[in-house]
Amino acid sequence: MVLQQQNAREDLSKCLIALGSNLSNEIGASVKIVEAAIDDLSSIGLFPVETSRFFRTPAFPAGSGPDFVNAVISCETALSASAALDALHKVEERIGRTREKRWEARVIDLDLLDFSGEILPDISTFSQWRDLPIKIQMERAPEQIILPHPRIQDRLFVLIPLRDVAPDWRHPVSGATPEEMIKAFTPKDLALIVPYEDAAGAGAG
Repeated sequence: MVLQQQNAREDLSKCLIALGSNLSNEIGASVKIVEAAIDDLSSIGLFPVETSRFFRTPAFPAGSGPDFVNAVISCETALSASAALDALHKVEERIGRTREKRWEARVIDLDLLDFSGEILPDISTFSQWRDLPIKIQMERAPEQIILPHPRIQDRLFVLIPLRDVAPDWRHPVSGATPEEMIKAFTPKDLALIVPYEDAAGAGAG
């Protein structure tokens, strides 16, 4: 029985998911919404293994909305990458996510960061999306799954919680660890990403 359980776990894919919220709804404030999303993952076939601390981070672009609560979770799943992404979108819809424009304030945002190191649909397409100028990033969203998420290296609010749950993870294309990517940012950038408990204790809400 133990061997069967071990083999079953080896058949599961490992994935990393980023979560964020900067709006409230009937569930409660952003922290409660992120917690509800994590609790909902098992119902869609994504089984949490480890959850990062929650962090308070400024909205991007600056001034576009209230501060976010961000986290990263590692999961195991028998789903394919595409099915996992579809499942995440269903959780977003259940919690109340709308998609009226890019990078708007949102009740919940669930991003599939990595899926067992897969590069999808291919390295060329991934590279095109990774290298998009910021203006085009704000206007266009891919119509197909792109893995790893093309903005991981650009987003401290992803990298810092990612370091919590997967410090030894390496980017499937660059080979960089979370810590190595974090080193590309300035101390001023780093100071903006605050553990939620510290921010709340300082009166941030």
